[in-house]
Order: sequence, then C-alpha cells, then structure tokens
Amino acid sequence: MRIALIMIANKEKKLISKVSLTEQLNKKDSSLLKSYQAKVIGNNKLLSLVQYELATFLFGNLAGGAGYLLRKNFFSPLFKAVGSGVILGKGIVLRHPGNITLENRIAIDDYALLDASGAGEDGITIKDDVIVSRNCVIQGKTGPVVIGKKTDIGCNAIISSGAGIFIGSSVLIAGNCYIGGGRYLSDRLDIPMMEQGVYSKGPVVIGDDVWLGAGAIVLDGVRIGKGCIVGAGAVVTKNLPDYAVAIGVPARVIRMRQQIQV
Repeated sequence: MRIALIMIANKEKKLISKVSLTEQLNKKDSSLLKSYQAKVIGNNKLLSLVQYELATFLFGNLAGGAGYLLRKNFFSPLFKAVGSGVILGKGIVLRHPGNITLENRIAIDDYALLDASGAGEDGITIKDDVIVSRNCVIQGKTGPVVIGKKTDIGCNAIISSGAGIFIGSSVLIAGNCYIGGGRYLSDRLDIPMMEQGVYSKGPVVIGDDVWLGAGAIVLDGVRIGKGCIVGAGAVVTKNLPDYAVAIGVPARVIRMRQQIQV
C-alpha cells in the first residue's frame, strides 16, 4: 500500500509518493535485515549496521557518567556531524543518524527520538546550546527540521515535520507541545482515510525569542513572528505577527508586547 503525500504550495497540490511503514518493513524483494537497516540506518553498509547495533546494545541504556562518556564516543560516528560538549541520555532512539547534525554543547535527555528517515538531504540540524528534554520526538517525516541556537524543548514535546520545520534561536517550548504534522484527505467514503493520502499546508516557521506554553499546538503552514508568546493549550492555526500574545482554540491575539522604558 502506498500513501500519497500532497504538499500545498502556491495554491497548487503536488503529489509525492510515500511508502507506508508496513510496506517498508515487509518488502517482498528484500530480507527482514535489509528492510530494518534501510529504515533505521538509511544505507546498506555493513559497517554502519555493526556500529549502530554495538553502540545501542552496549551503551544505549548505560546509566551514570560512564554512560554519557561512552555514548558520546561510540554514537558520534553514527551522525552526519557532532560538535563538542554533546550529551546523549540513555535510551535515545536514532533513525537515519547519518542525516542528523548536532552542533556544540547540545543536551539530548533520556528516551528522546531523533528520526531523520524522511527529512531529505537537509535532514535534521540542531544548533549550539539546545536542550532536548526527556521523551521528546524530533522527526523529519517528509521534510527537514532546523532548531536554532539556545532553544529549550520541554519534556514530551513532539516536533514532526511534514513540509519542513524551522525554529529560531532562544525559543522556549514547554512540555507536551506539538509542532507540525499533516492532514489526512477525507473526501472519499469508500476507503479508510488513512489510505487516501495526506497533505500539508506548508512549513512551520517559528521566529527567535518565542515562548510556547505547555501543551500548545502549532499546525503546518503557520509562521510565528519574533518574540511571540503562545498561551498554554492554545492551537495556532494562522500566522502570528512579531511580539503578539495569543491564547485559545484557535489561537487569537489578545495583545502586543511593548518595550518597557527603564
């Protein structure tokens, strides 16, 4: 079964084929091992598979300081690039790590998922001094992800790129936020919605110095301006101008931030 991805750009629908996970893992012309390697590693090199399996099996769940040190040493070769001072928590899950770039002084807490399997050549890039808290998901499903410097991502946040997610610097993302995703087509009644395909309204762009409150949702195709505050539980469905304060479902602007004279 193939699922078509429709990306809406300039009011035109562009069809992009996407192989379902079931088909990826059960290819008739490929062994289970090769299907696993294609999904997890992203290439067919035996050395890459051995490195990944040994690193995750031996050190993936090792506790304490020894675990941090050994993961830094043995996981680093798996990535496209890794800077200095990177901390990798236990139980992290990697998909296509060769398409993930980690810059300097990044902390990835326990049980996070970094999945670049559908992120294209641009992959996932996490810039300097970013904190990714426990249980977060950063996923390039069908588009790249870029996270700017000094951004802080709270526990259980999900960043799932359908047409690209670009997050600025010094952004505060509270726990349980959801950014991105796509939409299922639902025009037909004779087949399940999950088989009709999905579409995206475009990339998510979040400017510098934005604060997303706990549980906020930012949908695809939305641009959030510099310095915005989005209240807890809000659902952002439309663009927000610079320095707006927005709350509610759907989110609406209630005031604009103003410079305080000192």
